[in-house]
Amino acid sequence: MARKKQEYVVAWLEIKGKRFEILVRPEEAFKFKEGASIDIDDVLWSDTIYRDSRKALKASPEEVKKAFGTDDPRKVAEVILRHGEIQLTEEQRRKLLEAKRRQVINYIARNAIDPTTGRPIPESRIEAAMEELRIGIDLYKDPESQAVEIVRKLQRIMPIRLARALLEVKVPPAYAARIYSALQRIGDLKKTEWLPDGSLKAEIEIPAGSQVEVVNRIQSLTKGSAVITTKAVM
Repeated sequence: MARKKQEYVVAWLEIKGKRFEILVRPEEAFKFKEGASIDIDDVLWSDTIYRDSRKALKASPEEVKKAFGTDDPRKVAEVILRHGEIQLTEEQRRKLLEAKRRQVINYIARNAIDPTTGRPIPESRIEAAMEELRIGIDLYKDPESQAVEIVRKLQRIMPIRLARALLEVKVPPAYAARIYSALQRIGDLKKTEWLPDGSLKAEIEIPAGSQVEVVNRIQSLTKGSAVITTKAVM
């Protein structure tokens, strides 16, 4: 595997008292660990399995196979990444934490509403409330599960809840076929009805906080001809 000029970190896993290490690219490694669809070759800095990478002490194929049931370095790397630890410098940790923080705030903004108005809540307001409560981010937890916990904490000082919205969309014949496939990508298409004149009536479930974004996108695709109503916020 060809190496590129890029910093790497150590990921490791201990099995039955023996430590196994691999060299990985930090950002890609965390994406992989979180379940992102990313090729293991884009994560690995090298395909060598070490007992101690600092001393350049390689693990033998025999001990690797005994510990992992295979000596295929890519399969071994997948196990280490999913179940082991990733070593980071302070700068790498800071950078990844900030990226995770933005992901969590974005998720909350897209999925939460102010229950007193039914409207989305700006990211800036969510961020300010998190700072007021000194809410930290867990680097190793996925954004969605963290968002659920954080929303519960934010409810102490502001009206907020995670919600889904059900939209009814009516599209004239000229745009009906095009918008049908787009709606499947935009949200969870619950119901469709083709009307006698060729128009499409559909119900789509989306994150409640993304209603404005979704409405704007649909209207852009239909040149402003769609009729969109919010049937329910759940």
